[in-house]
Amino acid sequence: MIRTVGVIGAGTMGSGIAQVFAQAGFQVLVQDLAQPALDRGRAAIEKSLAKFVEKGKLDAGARDAAVGRLAFTTSLDGFAEADYVVEAAFEDRDTKRALFATLDGLARPGVMLTSNTSSISITTLAAATRRPELVLGMHFMNPVPLMTLVELVRGQATSAEAMATATGLCGTLGKTPVEAADYPGFIANRILMPMINEAVYAVMEGVGTPEAIDTVMKLGMNHPMGPLTLADFIGLDVCLAILDVLHDGLGDPKYRPCPLLKRMVAAGHLGRKSGKGFYSY
Repeated sequence: MIRTVGVIGAGTMGSGIAQVFAQAGFQVLVQDLAQPALDRGRAAIEKSLAKFVEKGKLDAGARDAAVGRLAFTTSLDGFAEADYVVEAAFEDRDTKRALFATLDGLARPGVMLTSNTSSISITTLAAATRRPELVLGMHFMNPVPLMTLVELVRGQATSAEAMATATGLCGTLGKTPVEAADYPGFIANRILMPMINEAVYAVMEGVGTPEAIDTVMKLGMNHPMGPLTLADFIGLDVCLAILDVLHDGLGDPKYRPCPLLKRMVAAGHLGRKSGKGFYSY
């Protein structure tokens, strides 16, 4: 039985994942490398829960109970007691493989190790462990507490039982699971990132301003936000990392990251997180 969930990473995705598990009644252990990151993660969760209370979607007692189920640490040692693990570290293959190798040595036999990766091969991550049948992708959408979709990614060796367990957990969390095969970008980013990349090319080539491009996509295609606003929200560095995975993994020139996107990331213009991207915040 799954009672305690370990979450690696207290950033935007990790804190959101921790929140939804805590709200669903699980004990949650959140790990990050430094205390300031954990403090930011805790503050983000408390702010999010406060908004739910303010809007009448959650009562104060449920909020306090959820907060009480959360624990924060800079050590991985506590993951020896976890019944289920979700990794939400930065989108870097080597970092994630090293984490999975470490977690494999810590976690009890039979404990599933899952990744929130938005593009990196689950099979590659599973190969760093001795339990590849228990490794799968559990790709939540941002913001996690509000978005209902979870992409469940089956690696080459992922067992049907592991997929069934993750599917059941999604139901407990109030999420809708959709299975995707283990190809670069899976479903969501295989489709989304080329659109964002093309929008960046359109800016670079002077086809339209960011405002014009976003307005066309919102009013003409009925998208809730334009691709460049969305890129700023995701983080331009994250978009670039995913496009690099797509380009490397599929080899098609259509996935080549736009030079303007590379230049902006190199300049530290990462979107909302840095205060400057295609727009200023």
